[in-house]
Amino acid sequence: MNINTPILNCVFTDIILAIPETIQSAIHSPNNYQAYINQLCLGAVLPWLQSDFTPQAQVWPNTTALPSFSELVNGTAITVDAVRFILVPSENIDCSELRVPQEWVDIPTWAGDYYLGVQVEPDDGYVRVWGYCTHQQLKTKGNYQPSDRTYALEQDYIITDMSVLGVAREFCSDEITRTAIIDLPTIPQAQAENLITRLGNPAIINPGLTVPFPLWGGLIGHGGWRQRLYEQRLGLPEQRSVTQWLNSGVSEMVVGWEKINLQPNRAGARNITENQPRVTLSRQLAIAGQLYELVITPQGQPHITHWRFELRHTIIGAGIPGGFKLRLLTEDLQPFPNNEDIATTAVEQLYIEVALEPGEGIVWETEPHPDNYDREILKF
Repeated sequence: MNINTPILNCVFTDIILAIPETIQSAIHSPNNYQAYINQLCLGAVLPWLQSDFTPQAQVWPNTTALPSFSELVNGTAITVDAVRFILVPSENIDCSELRVPQEWVDIPTWAGDYYLGVQVEPDDGYVRVWGYCTHQQLKTKGNYQPSDRTYALEQDYIITDMSVLGVAREFCSDEITRTAIIDLPTIPQAQAENLITRLGNPAIINPGLTVPFPLWGGLIGHGGWRQRLYEQRLGLPEQRSVTQWLNSGVSEMVVGWEKINLQPNRAGARNITENQPRVTLSRQLAIAGQLYELVITPQGQPHITHWRFELRHTIIGAGIPGGFKLRLLTEDLQPFPNNEDIATTAVEQLYIEVALEPGEGIVWETEPHPDNYDREILKF
């Protein structure tokens, strides 16, 4: 057993886990109590999943995105191999039902396979994983509560013997855990901007309850819009301005991107301009078990009018397999002419050059998706 994740006690079939002291001491005065409870829950449960299921269990989509989730909805997602667990923490000791926020059930990209009810005891320093259910059970047996937009599943349908979860994962890999979900409508950009401005007011305690769920789900299901809404509620300035990154460096709140100064080959330079260092932005992507690099390079300096997005392998000489795609979309995920490059066979690189107006936003994506992919909006 992993000594960093001690099981304090097993009461019948519950799993009781200690909250690591490092997690408790790191949070002195939480500004968002919901986020605080989620952090305590994650700090105890994730190491248990890594110990008892697979060391590769990790937060979905990534740890840097967690604050934007916890600000808006209760719960945390963890991927265990190709299976998604949704942790649903509560301080409530009444385990007669499991109440799951609708976002984790009806947003197609958020839905999980297994939903774990977790009682959190901050003062006593432990959490109790008391039961679980599947997405299919929530949708077919759960009662939808429109007042707080949750699915409530009665205890009769909840598996409270936590040992069954490991057995199901090992011997019932063909178990049907999810049921079909209706796609949410695409929100036009102007409407999304209005929603972010309106719901970005921190005085609105439960912003999701103030608009119809299809609008809310469509808004926060878009990673870039969710992040912008979160930042606006905290009163933060624009964090993803590529032009600002090139001039001043990448924002401390943004993880993944790096500013790189490329020294020119002076022997091949034809004029003074070409002798100046070229500044690019780069981030590593793990795709299908290989490391790739996404690079953004301004074109036409000093008056930048075009941008080049390039995907290449991090190992010099290694190629990109056939079938890979690099794609750019508008903020509201609409395609435009020449917005993607496809590797019909193995190639050295995929690239797209695009002209963008000042202030215009763009969303990048690849197929297959990178590990821990979360849509982001880059401003130019």
